[in-house]
Amino acid sequence: MTQRLHLVFGGELITPSENTFKNVDDIHIVGIFPNYAAAYDAWKNEAQRTVDNAHMRYFIAHLHRLRDEETPASATEELG
Repeated sequence: MTQRLHLVFGGELITPSENTFKNVDDIHIVGIFPNYAAAYDAWKNEAQRTVDNAHMRYFIAHLHRLRDEETPASATEELG
């Protein structure tokens, strides 16, 4: 069975109209979740918790889309 991991993270943006973090060192990593439903629940919880701050934004990253497991690894990836 293929795992479809999702990362939930967020932080304060420079401006609410762009997706640029004010300070990358302060990004809040909520966690990695085994499916979209669990990631969505975590995202929603954090988004609701910070709703009063227009500059705070949380995102769901689809980690399973970052790499095609059918493609052979490069020499650099093989070094680990």
